[in-house]
Amino acid sequence: MTAYEFSLSGTSMQARADGTLWLPEARALCVADLHFGKSERMARRGGSLLPPYDSTETLIRLADAVRACNPATVYCLGDSFDDDAAGLALPPDIEDGLTGLMAGREWVWIAGNHDPAPIALGGSHRDRATVGPVTLRHIADPSETGPELSGHYHPKHGVATRAGRQVRRCFLISGARAILPAFGCYTGGLSCTKAPLDALLKPGAVAVMLGRRAVPVPLDRALA
Repeated sequence: MTAYEFSLSGTSMQARADGTLWLPEARALCVADLHFGKSERMARRGGSLLPPYDSTETLIRLADAVRACNPATVYCLGDSFDDDAAGLALPPDIEDGLTGLMAGREWVWIAGNHDPAPIALGGSHRDRATVGPVTLRHIADPSETGPELSGHYHPKHGVATRAGRQVRRCFLISGARAILPAFGCYTGGLSCTKAPLDALLKPGAVAVMLGRRAVPVPLDRALA
């Protein structure tokens, strides 16, 4: 399946194999942790020198998702930029590409821990947003009692296959909460069985693993 369909408190959603989340009734596309400018930020701070193609690859994949869904609204759930300086110094081709994707639709930048300040692009800038009854924020709030979408943790999960153990980015769906995978290139991952992710999951939680298909994997045994 190219998307795994589920609902949070009656709101229909599709966890897509590309790592985006589609809310069909609202025509809203959600994406988390784009981390534009990560290679530049690491070089600027004296870290590892990575090939500077991550932002281009991330933009191409984001453009593919926008073309496929043609959303009325795009919600970026925080850490869209690897730090505030990266958001303020986008290469012209990346800025032009984002501006083109934003044209003709509402675009909402939600603040993350890497990019708390508003960026010099169009769209609206918020600490959190709502789509119907669903709250969208960067970091899951353990005290939230309503349906919630978030990112931040870059969840991943591994399963044993005939070809060996496969570890992939994944959505985590548990109760009224869904945590999106990191969309950007050069973003690592946190196992969904490790703290603090494990504490956010309830019995019946599902990891939707990404690849050519979106594959749901029950987590009860992994979390036991």
